[in-house]
Amino acid sequence: MQEKRLPREYIRRIWRAIYEFGLLEPNDRILIGLSGGKDSLFLLYVMAVLREHPPFPFELGAVTVDMGFPENVNTATSEREALAQYCRDLDVPYIWVPTRIAEAALGISSDNRVTGKDPCARCSHFRRAVLAETAAKHGYQKLALGHHHDDAVETFLLSILYSGQIRTFTPKAHMDRSGITVIRPLCYLREHEVKKGIALTGLTPLASRCPLDCTSQRAVVKNLLRDLAHDNRFVYTNVAAAMRAGRPCELWPPVLRPQERRELNFGAWQHQPKRRKEEHVDDD
Repeated sequence: MQEKRLPREYIRRIWRAIYEFGLLEPNDRILIGLSGGKDSLFLLYVMAVLREHPPFPFELGAVTVDMGFPENVNTATSEREALAQYCRDLDVPYIWVPTRIAEAALGISSDNRVTGKDPCARCSHFRRAVLAETAAKHGYQKLALGHHHDDAVETFLLSILYSGQIRTFTPKAHMDRSGITVIRPLCYLREHEVKKGIALTGLTPLASRCPLDCTSQRAVVKNLLRDLAHDNRFVYTNVAAAMRAGRPCELWPPVLRPQERRELNFGAWQHQPKRRKEEHVDDD
């Protein structure tokens, strides 16, 4: 591998994220989720560069979770060896974890068809659990993931459109069950910058084997943002600004519970004027 280097602007924004959100501390042991895609490959490269001249020491490791998609054995072996060699070049210990997540979460059949319900959420949950368990097992306190700024904005819109919640992932999050802290050092880099930076690694990202890769809800939101930004270049920055705490926010009040609604209704009835019964007079 050629000499490791990063553009100055990349380094500035990565360290900004690290200091602003407290992502790194002295003597941290950080396990990087290495799927083989552009984001995780670049994240590992970035962290290896930062490790060479840090303000304090920290250790790195990398882990690949084999999702268990139906695949050609020779192709799988070749991809695994390519990732292992990449880690050796960067002097990073490498872990490979075989799983059956594809079958459990996506209901993947032998011909690679998806039959499970809500597969993306289940897949993400299972994969994150395996990563955290592996980190704890090997003595890592932190799990680094390759999510960039576009991922955060897309997740923000996904939550609004598909779950009715105003939320996104945070640059730093603690997992109570495993005790592992998740960090996202690339959170201030845009996706097009990651694509540009991947050329520095000398690797071609591995193709995703997930059959939902281009048809998921995230893909729909990504295309929606792109189309809207084509007509108005401020759309992306406006959505990104809206997901930051402290922005002006005017929302409807919470939905009332059934008991609260009954109490309000009964109170309204008490103020209704009583109707007098009509007097009937018999004609003699």
